[in-house]
Amino acid sequence: MKKAKRKLEIVNPDAAGIDVGSSVHYVCVPEGRDEQRIQKFGCFTEDLHNLARWLKKCKVTTVAMESTGVYWIPLFQVLESYGFEVKLVNARHVKNVPGRKSDVQDCQWLQQLHSYGLLHGSFRPDDQICVLRSYVRQRKSLTESASTHVLRMQKALIQMNIQLHKVIRDITGVTGMKIIKAIIEGERDSEKLVEFRDARIKNDQSTIAKALAGDYREEHLFTLKQEFELYNIYQEKIAECDRNIEVYYKTFETKPGESKQLSKEKNKHRKSKPNFALHEELHRITGMDFTKVPGLDVLSVQTIISETGINHSKWSTEKHFSSWLGLSPANKITGEKVFSTRTRKVINRAANAFRMAANSVGNSKSALGAYYRKLKKRLGAPKAITATARKIACIFYSMLKYGQEYVEKGMEYYETRYKDRTVKNLIKRAKDLGYLLVKKDELVQGVS
Repeated sequence: MKKAKRKLEIVNPDAAGIDVGSSVHYVCVPEGRDEQRIQKFGCFTEDLHNLARWLKKCKVTTVAMESTGVYWIPLFQVLESYGFEVKLVNARHVKNVPGRKSDVQDCQWLQQLHSYGLLHGSFRPDDQICVLRSYVRQRKSLTESASTHVLRMQKALIQMNIQLHKVIRDITGVTGMKIIKAIIEGERDSEKLVEFRDARIKNDQSTIAKALAGDYREEHLFTLKQEFELYNIYQEKIAECDRNIEVYYKTFETKPGESKQLSKEKNKHRKSKPNFALHEELHRITGMDFTKVPGLDVLSVQTIISETGINHSKWSTEKHFSSWLGLSPANKITGEKVFSTRTRKVINRAANAFRMAANSVGNSKSALGAYYRKLKKRLGAPKAITATARKIACIFYSMLKYGQEYVEKGMEYYETRYKDRTVKNLIKRAKDLGYLLVKKDELVQGVS
């Protein structure tokens, strides 16, 4: 190994450091650029532009800032508009030196580390993807809020001993919503309420009628009415969000390539699915049909693309991609001993989508399903989900990088390869120990 240099070299001589706060931002520039190399700026838009102009005056070209809540977003966007190279740094990676902590020391420490080239910026997709990401995240928040009101509706029904959820799988389906609406409007006769039953429901009318005979108390009906109205409001907002997403997809360029036949859409009748041709739009902008991968549906693919973008060059290999997702082992070595290989704890919506996809392939007859079940039997469900999620993420990255469609080879293909690999390892192990591994059939023929 080469001898380490005694003194660190200045890599970024025009680097500045900013400690971001909710009300004020502390900025530090290199020595000799201004009489006061540390200045304080407010959080208003005018102050952010003054900050950027001061950095231009000090001939700063690159800036490092800590990611604190969402306060960094306006400043980040303003600095980018002025042409600065902005690195958003995780606060855990730039812990200050021991001693008294202050905002002034934080911005100085950031400026010093960045000047030596010791900081790595967090991933941030292109502006076009950032807009899509905001829409998709808002849609997810609305969906989660709507589900809260579903639980409260169900609670009000149970308090009145109306066991609707036991005879209907989803109370927010067509039948469930018609029955709840009729109850709110004053209908109490279970025989009339059961007439809203859809023909596809397994339970017969008599069973549903028994479940609808309850104690209709006024206070619980009031709660049910409010939660029903709030749920419908959220559904309207989700539909409005979907319309904005549909319009925004038109701003993306169509990826050149041959028009390929799309696979049959998974979860086609999923209630949370948008009302526009999302499958076709995703295929148009990426050139790939990611729903061919087991476990991935259109909503999962939309979430992943909105978080990672469609530019694979952000990660040089699939190993870098899976590491950024927090799905690969993080080896921690000290004293030439590995004392931990656990995956890093990261908050990543794309990684969560891959984990959900891995969990859903557990009962499938695909090669990924066989891979998951094999690992689950040996390592347990949590590790099997993580390993399968990493494999799906690598498949996603390869499809995006090389433009090759996923081809499902089936469970039998994986089982055959697994058996061949196991036999090959057994033969090698037996040879190392001085034994000869012979198949049972060959042994019987030799004896006869």
